[in-house]
Amino acid sequence: MKYSKLLVVAAATLALGGCFSLPAGPAGPQGATGDTGATGYTGARGNTGATGGAGATGSTGATGGAGATGSTGATGGAGATGDTGATGYTGATGSTGATGRTGAKGSTSGDTVIVVPAK
Repeated sequence: MKYSKLLVVAAATLALGGCFSLPAGPAGPQGATGDTGATGYTGARGNTGATGGAGATGSTGATGGAGATGSTGATGGAGATGDTGATGYTGATGSTGATGRTGAKGSTSGDTVIVVPAK
């Protein structure tokens, strides 16, 4: 019976222990920070390659010669001058009428007409 009393007391303690809540105690001290590992080795820097040379400049081509100048054509001769046609005969001058006392005085022109043919 000794164990049964202890068992009843333990069960009552557990049952009542769930009804009570106590505030949390103060926080414990913070642990020390661990050491940082060593930094790894950085590799050596590689060499830079040499700069390439500049290519040669190409030659300039020869300049072409000037073409020959063409000759001038011959000048045409002047055409022959055409003959002048013969002068036609002018008719005989008519006689003037008699002078009347009140009539107008007649006259002759006496001009000669020359006909030149067109080319």
